[in-house]
Amino acid sequence: QVQLVESGGDLVQPGGSLRLSCAASGSIFSFYAMGWYRQAPGRQRELVAFITSIGTTNYVDSVKGRFTISTDNAKNSLYLQMSSLKPEDTAVYYCNAVVYGRPVLDWGQGTQVTVSS
Repeated sequence: QVQLVESGGDLVQPGGSLRLSCAASGSIFSFYAMGWYRQAPGRQRELVAFITSIGTTNYVDSVKGRFTISTDNAKNSLYLQMSSLKPEDTAVYYCNAVVYGRPVLDWGQGTQVTVSS
């Protein structure tokens, strides 16, 4: 099965920016919508952004205007550009393929984003 590896998480101050990356071991972006999920302590994992195979994007209201999802099919990579970060964005971020709103691949290890002064 395709392996997913997330990276780019860090400790950042409120208002700062980060770019997360997700590397897939196979060419899947032409077949699947891809999404970024996050899980904060004590909370369920939520889908915050996804991009379809034709480039249509969608975001949860809490990140609209601040996060941008994109892909580089040649590199089998998914990205999440995050700006104007808030403490409530603190979570472990994961990527996955999305079908009918549900993740379909095994989860990677995720990448920790901490927004704190």
